[in-house]
Amino acid sequence: MFIPMIIGEIRRYLRDNNSIRVSRSLRDIAYKAIYAKENLTKQTLREPTIEEIETEIGIPKEEIIQALDAIQSPVSLYDPVYTEGGDTLYVMDQISDKKNKEDNWVQELSLSEAMKKLTERQNRIISMRFFQGKTQMEVAQEIGISQAQVSRLEKTALKSMKNYLG
Repeated sequence: MFIPMIIGEIRRYLRDNNSIRVSRSLRDIAYKAIYAKENLTKQTLREPTIEEIETEIGIPKEEIIQALDAIQSPVSLYDPVYTEGGDTLYVMDQISDKKNKEDNWVQELSLSEAMKKLTERQNRIISMRFFQGKTQMEVAQEIGISQAQVSRLEKTALKSMKNYLG
C-alpha cells in the first residue's frame, strides 16, 4: 500500500532535483531506447545499431540520440580522465577546437612575436594544440613523446609567452 507512494516520492524527488531539466517525453524516449537496446542485445548477442533500435521502437534515430544525450549526467571540464606520474589529464585537454577563430591582426602580430621566442618544439606543440585544435594525446602521438611531457612543455611555453606579452 505504501510502496507505490514511496516509489512516486522517490521519482518526484529525482525528477525535481536533477541539475538539468529534461522533459518527460524526452526521458520516455530514452528509456524506451535503452529497453529496446537491452532486448535486442539479448536476442542478437551483440550491441544493436541505432537503426535497429529505431526500427524496434518506431522513433526517428535523431530523436533517440537527442533523448539519450539529454539523460546523460553533465561532466565538468575539470574532471580528471587520466593521471600519469603526477600530471593529470582533464576532460578539457581532450576537447579539440575545430573552428579556427580569427582574432584581430594586432593580437595575431603580438602572438606571432611571442611564439618566435619559443623553442622549435614548444612552437610546434602550441601550434598543434591551439591553432590545429589537437588534444594533448594527439600531439604526443604525433611528436612521439608522452602526454605528460606535452603538458609540461605546453605549460612552460604558455608561461614564456605570457611573460613576453605581459
